[in-house]
Amino acid sequence: MENRVKQHREARGWSQGELARRLGVSRQTVNAVETDKYDPSLPLALRMARLFGVSVPELFIDHWEPEA
Repeated sequence: MENRVKQHREARGWSQGELARRLGVSRQTVNAVETDKYDPSLPLALRMARLFGVSVPELFIDHWEPEA
């Protein structure tokens, strides 16, 4: 899964710590999401998307395709 969390965070001039504070998670969680080491829970993905003013599919891009 690809995500655009870092791009949205940097566009607002926020550090990972600032984003973590706004979301109520640790800075390590933000780092893990940004580096694709952790897929956020649905509630966290929704909070992130709401905070950035985008939809979840705009923020988290899944390239998975079902088998025919």
